[in-house]
Amino acid sequence: MQYRKIHIIGAPGSGKTFCSIKLQELIKLKAHDLDQIFWQQNKNVYLRSNEESRTEKLNQVLSQERWIIEGVYYKWLADAFCDADLIVFLNPPVLLRQWRIFKRFLKRKFILGQFRKESLASFIEMYWWNQKFDDDNMLRILDFTAKHKSKIIFCKNYNELLSKINS
Repeated sequence: MQYRKIHIIGAPGSGKTFCSIKLQELIKLKAHDLDQIFWQQNKNVYLRSNEESRTEKLNQVLSQERWIIEGVYYKWLADAFCDADLIVFLNPPVLLRQWRIFKRFLKRKFILGQFRKESLASFIEMYWWNQKFDDDNMLRILDFTAKHKSKIIFCKNYNELLSKINS
């Protein structure tokens, strides 16, 4: 594997974080979750970071020689898509993604307990956003990244990703 900069994008519950952590262990690239850049670190509510802070944090990551970044975002990531050696689109079936979102909600709300910002309303909002993601957001992301199609691969899961990057 010759990749030094990998950008993983996909719908909620697609396995972006799982894949980035597994790849981090396998190929020794530091993984960065774009949620940590986009959102302020507040346990009580979801607050977007301001554009200046977000840009500064993103540029710190992009200035590194080796990285994996993962997230659902795209509009403010033109430089990340340009810099990436590989862009991975994760797109497992919608029902699997919905199940993962539900499990994550339950785990955060009732097992971990420190996610007070997780509410039934936020779960329902995420569920419905994910339901229409493939026919809405994914099409816009594909259009936004069209000029990078030579370095894009599509995968449904980590095993398929590994197979494609090892071939």
